[in-house]
Amino acid sequence: MRKLLNWQAQSNLEFEQLVEEHQSMVFSLAWRMTGDRGLAEELAQDVLLELDRNLHKLCSAQHVRFWLRQVTVHRSADALRRKQTKAASLGTDLWVELEERHVLVEPLDMDDASPLGRRIEELLAGLPESQRAALVLRYQEDLTPEEIAVTLKAPVATVKSQLQRGLKLLRMRASQTLKEYVRGT
Repeated sequence: MRKLLNWQAQSNLEFEQLVEEHQSMVFSLAWRMTGDRGLAEELAQDVLLELDRNLHKLCSAQHVRFWLRQVTVHRSADALRRKQTKAASLGTDLWVELEERHVLVEPLDMDDASPLGRRIEELLAGLPESQRAALVLRYQEDLTPEEIAVTLKAPVATVKSQLQRGLKLLRMRASQTLKEYVRGT
C-alpha cells in the first residue's frame, strides 16, 4: 500500500512538471490552429487532461512532446470542423457576423502586438487547415518536414507541398496586406 501511495505521489509530481513545461506550447499550437483564444484555452486544458489519462503509455520526454503536438493539432482540427458544421447549421451570415465581432473584441495575437502582427496572425488563421498545421509545426515548433509528416500522419511529400502552398498563399495575401498597411488603409 505504501509503495502505491509513493508511486501516485511521484506520478502527480511528474504530471505537474510536464504541464508546467508544455502548457504554453500546447496553448500556442491550439491558438495558432484555431485563431480563437477561448477555444485554444479549452483545447489546451482538454489535451493536458488527456495527457494525465495517458501518461502511463508515454515512455520518454520526446514521446510526451510528440504526443502533445499530435493530439493538439488533431483536437484543433476537430474543433475547427465542429465550428464549421455549427456555422452551416446556424446560417453562415450570422456566424460570420459573430466571428467578426469576436475578432474585434479579442485580437488574435498578444495585447501588445502591432496591428501588422495581428493582421499576419489573421492571415495565418485564414489558411486551409492542413497548410496552417504544417506551417505552425514548421515555423513555431521548428519541426522538420519528416517530423511534421509523422505528427500529421501524412506522407512527407504531402507535408512539403502543404508547406510550399501555404507559404505561397501566405506571401500572396501578405503582399496585399503590406500594401494596405503602407498606404494606411
